[in-house]
Amino acid sequence: MTQGTPRLTSLAHGGGCGCKLSPRVLGEILAGVPLAAAFPDLMVGAETADDAAVWRLNESQALVATTDFFMPIVDDPYDFGRIAATNALSDIYAMGAKPILALAVVGMPVGRLSVGTIASILAGGAAVCASAEIPVAGGHSIDSVEPIYGLVALGLVHPDRLLKNSTARAGDVLILTKALGVGVLSAAFKQDRLEPGGYEALLASTTQLNGVGAELATIEGVHALTDVTGFGLLGHALEMCRGAHLSADLIADPPLLAGVETLARAGVRTGASGRNWQSYGDSVTFDTEIPDWRRDILCDPQTSGGLLIAVAPAAAVEALALARSRGFGRAIQVGRFRAGPAKISVRG
Repeated sequence: MTQGTPRLTSLAHGGGCGCKLSPRVLGEILAGVPLAAAFPDLMVGAETADDAAVWRLNESQALVATTDFFMPIVDDPYDFGRIAATNALSDIYAMGAKPILALAVVGMPVGRLSVGTIASILAGGAAVCASAEIPVAGGHSIDSVEPIYGLVALGLVHPDRLLKNSTARAGDVLILTKALGVGVLSAAFKQDRLEPGGYEALLASTTQLNGVGAELATIEGVHALTDVTGFGLLGHALEMCRGAHLSADLIADPPLLAGVETLARAGVRTGASGRNWQSYGDSVTFDTEIPDWRRDILCDPQTSGGLLIAVAPAAAVEALALARSRGFGRAIQVGRFRAGPAKISVRG
């Protein structure tokens, strides 16, 4: 940043997927909004809080459509653009689809940020889209009080290979592809407590495209898929439980990004982790005492987080090997689905 340029994060009251409305507030709002009327070609709508809407085009193609945008999680404008674009494209991959194009969603405080800074944000997003081999084909911009950037993303998938968040089966293994702790690292960054290695871990995780999702759709035993974002691991696993009418067991100690445990033990957390717990904590039980910081990690909002894969035990080794071969070296089994009400038990 040049001298006199404000920190991007200082211009926003929140950042990344921590900006999302809490599950409880969102549920209260949507309860009063009528669902879309029945359309024979609407394969996925808003009913199960899935990652994207899906419209059947023909027997071999379905259009996947989503939008995602947020306020800055970092101060470097190019990095902010990269993170936001990677996060938006994740919703396409989480449906088992491949993106085909994107549109930019831009809201900027023009009087406070230079044209060069705004251009750098867009350049970061365009670079990620180029790595995903898609164009940014247009978009829309407004002059807003806080900086906002993201994408409308469109993709294609064969209707028979579409993966939803609501189709897990009892006995399925649950695999997580990325380590947790983005929210903790971003909170530490805002507090000027993040070491260079922590920033590198934050950036590496949030800019890693979840392109393996489209490949996972080709594995016969993969039954459901979602990505872990603003509601944390517990929240998105609970969405899968509710959609499939199943219970799940999760481990209490999933992999963490570098530096997260030290910061979390020191009390660094996001406000969103507390709001998340208040929203769904009554659906979660622990079989043993775990420290508050571990509970906060399970609720920690993940910006551009990993994929959460529900896969038959016989295909779990293949799915895990595929994820690791595509650069997700810390992919690991974190739980299992079982028959029962839509609740989660966390095992020590």
